[in-house]
Amino acid sequence: MTSEIAKLKEWVDGCDNIVFFGGAGVSTESGIPDFRSVDGLYNQQYKYPPETILSHTFFLSETAEFYRFYRAKMLALDAQPNAAHLKLAEWEREGKCRAVVTQNIDGLHQKAGSKEVLELHGSVLRNYCMRCRRPYPVEKIASGTGIPKCDCGGTIKPDVVLYEEGLDSYTINKSVEYISRADMLIIGGTSLAVYPAAGLIDYYRGNKLVLVNKSPTPADRRADLVIHAPIGEVFSQL
Repeated sequence: MTSEIAKLKEWVDGCDNIVFFGGAGVSTESGIPDFRSVDGLYNQQYKYPPETILSHTFFLSETAEFYRFYRAKMLALDAQPNAAHLKLAEWEREGKCRAVVTQNIDGLHQKAGSKEVLELHGSVLRNYCMRCRRPYPVEKIASGTGIPKCDCGGTIKPDVVLYEEGLDSYTINKSVEYISRADMLIIGGTSLAVYPAAGLIDYYRGNKLVLVNKSPTPADRRADLVIHAPIGEVFSQL
């Protein structure tokens, strides 16, 4: 255990008001790729970059192509929680972690056992008819082909925040409330490049701002403790 991880463990052991703010790096260790990383596979299979396909405009105008990409790249229903997800759920049960604020849409925090999870960008597990608002499980999307339709004839849309769409105001306000009241804020697995989500950390007022990420972030200089390592690797030692 490095001195930085030992210090983090000491802080965690003595704190009962932790909030965790996480991004794609928390899920990549469960085998879920960061869709913004445009690799050769994307270029071979799709005519558009992921940011274009996952936009509100593209969903409405090229719905079939959206779902071809979405089923192939955004659904990882067999993925399992890793050490970071499990440790956060454990801390919640112990009364240490008050909330998880996540940019991820995979539901792995809930699968690990966390109850208070604020999903800034929605969840692939929830879907609804755009006409009658009837909810549908993710299996309806995953097992089908083409454009999924409701019994009423309406198009089914995933309950995820696409590019060009605004974040849910209740989720934002609740996240601000938790972060502003936290004694300790742990930021993990995020480059803090996606706004407005990344701006939420500006509401933290405490003196235990921890950053755990494989690469440097714009907020490193503001943090009280910085650990450049995979988050699952770090949390497995806590």
